Amino acid sequence: MPSDIHDRNKALIVPLRRALYDYEAEAVRAALLAAFDRDAEVHLATPFEDLDGPEGLYRDAFGPLHAAVPDLERRDTIVIAGDGANGTGWVGCCGYYTGTFVAPWLEIPPTGHQIALRFHEFYRVNEGRVAEMQALWDIPEVMMQAGAWPMAPTLGREWHVPGPATQDGIVPGPRDGERSASSRRLVADMLSALGEFAAGGVEAMRLADYWHPRCDWYGPSGIGTGRGIAGFRNWHQIPFLNAMPDRVGSLGAGHLFGDGDYVGFTGWPGMHMTITGDGWMGIAPSGQRITMRSLDFWRCENGLIRENWVLVDLLHVYRQIGVDVFARLREFNKARG
Repeated sequence: MPSDIHDRNKALIVPLRRALYDYEAEAVRAALLAAFDRDAEVHLATPFEDLDGPEGLYRDAFGPLHAAVPDLERRDTIVIAGDGANGTGWVGCCGYYTGTFVAPWLEIPPTGHQIALRFHEFYRVNEGRVAEMQALWDIPEVMMQAGAWPMAPTLGREWHVPGPATQDGIVPGPRDGERSASSRRLVADMLSALGEFAAGGVEAMRLADYWHPRCDWYGPSGIGTGRGIAGFRNWHQIPFLNAMPDRVGSLGAGHLFGDGDYVGFTGWPGMHMTITGDGWMGIAPSGQRITMRSLDFWRCENGLIRENWVLVDLLHVYRQIGVDVFARLREFNKARG
């Protein structure tokens, strides 16, 4: 048994990760019940929302996904752990579910081909059990792979987002406390500098002080990937800030923790803002006040951020402004066999 609490927390999730790798329904259910409190809070992306503990997660989320993808397989690329706010212990996992898409899922038409569904999943562990899960599945990614994305086209690059360039994202013990703290401090300072935009514009954010010249920003499907600081600004930050200059996100709104060269952030929600200006991603500037669920991972290298994996619950954003993406999906695909 690992001596460090965070290594023990990561070890708690290992049987679940293994069960989801070789998906067999009863084994997955047993692994969920073994890891989770029966009354654990489970928060999943729109349209799932809050589920009824591990049984609800198994029945209402994994069950339908497995029915659509019978050879379902989970692949983790990042697994980290650390202290969140108020001394809470968190485990963060990044990766994707894959398999052959043979039956409709969430009314997305099947392709008969292998698909990839990115996930960012965070688990709050209390006394050796999962007490809370906050997770985003990149459902628009599956819509795109099925040729059925019914909203505005992406500005960034849509592709199969890779794991860490260094191939070391599943961070082993023993924990390096000093390195973990240094990585967390870098990301916290960067996030604080981003908050200076309202007062001092782009220069006040000092992006070059924190981001590697060859950084990769891996955004969610619907936004896409940007390479380098210019790519990050062109394909995400400029349209984002033009549409929502009053956006506010703070470390106090969620949990930021480091593990070696990696940092994770989870918040439900983590930001709030108003859609104004010329709108965003084809969304009309209605002046609607919204919240945003954004779950993130960063990899630090030689004192700079080299890679950043970001998932945003875009379907939740659309829902808040009264746009039913799934109704549009039905209209978009009603003539398909």
